Amino acid sequence: MNQAKIGEFLKKLRRQKGLTQEQFAEIVNVSNRTVSRWESGYNLPDLDVLIEIADYYEVDLREILNGERKEEEMNKDIEETILRSAEYSNTQAEKYAKRAQMILIISAILLLISELIYRTELGKIPILNSISDFSDGAAIGMLLVVIITMSRYGHRIRAFKQRLIKRNKEI
Repeated sequence: MNQAKIGEFLKKLRRQKGLTQEQFAEIVNVSNRTVSRWESGYNLPDLDVLIEIADYYEVDLREILNGERKEEEMNKDIEETILRSAEYSNTQAEKYAKRAQMILIISAILLLISELIYRTELGKIPILNSISDFSDGAAIGMLLVVIITMSRYGHRIRAFKQRLIKRNKEI
């Protein structure tokens, strides 16, 4: 896939509609810098945004990905498959976001428990002081897990984990 070619094609489509980068960015709810990066070939839009762009410009998704117009119509089965995969991708992202939210709530509760123990007379009791220390460590560990899994490295870790799971199932 040639990102520069795709970018040039996106620029050509935008200009055919007589839009500025800012105007088009508002249509697809991104920044004009993002549109600029797409058109310069540095980045590509996410799949769901690509589908929105294809609908707006009334072109096939395949044409955008090829970076040129095709005369033939896109097969409806392929389009439905792409839409399902985009929906699946969004569903997976929602699942990860919900998990991260739950971990953040638990982490906040642990930090609250720790602070309550530390700032009251309960902190003088050795076992509760140990619980406070444990709560601090667990909360910080959970925060780190959320930060890593929600970053781009988290995506790589999840992909690696899925490859390992597939490999183990084959054995």
